[in-house]
Amino acid sequence: MGLFSNLFKKKDDDRPAPKERDALSIKVGDIITYDLRDYEVVGKITYRDGSYKWYGYQLLEGHDTIWLAAEMDDELELGIYKKIQLPVNKPFPKKLVYDSKTYFLEEEGKAAVTGEGRSSNLQGSETHYADYSDSDDANYLSVESWGTEFEVSYGYPIEAYEIKILAGSN
Repeated sequence: MGLFSNLFKKKDDDRPAPKERDALSIKVGDIITYDLRDYEVVGKITYRDGSYKWYGYQLLEGHDTIWLAAEMDDELELGIYKKIQLPVNKPFPKKLVYDSKTYFLEEEGKAAVTGEGRSSNLQGSETHYADYSDSDDANYLSVESWGTEFEVSYGYPIEAYEIKILAGSN
């Protein structure tokens, strides 16, 4: 090999290709395509209630933030959530009304939380949560209490084929 071939030789990239992702292995830095928009995963929350575990991924596109919820119950369940303003106090009520629709309490509990990315400040926290659904199971409300603060999100189910995951790294 001559001098020029050594100088201009393509360098072998020893880094392995990013691993393929599914909805339960998404990482901060990945790109999620949903509803013809590309969102960057900027935060990840892992919830644990006993042996049960589920995930919340904070997705950012421009100034728009949505949350992708993923859990494996009997089958993979996915939902898209957006924070809303709805006053809630403890104890959590048996029903809530939002946008002229009544939502009924499905389950509540406490979960240990670990956070990554923009959610890393939640590391080691615990949240008291409640999940509500309308009578058709077509829409949901999710309530989380963080100390004295309450966060309420409106959501709806989606299917796995509605999202595409592009791994940002290993």
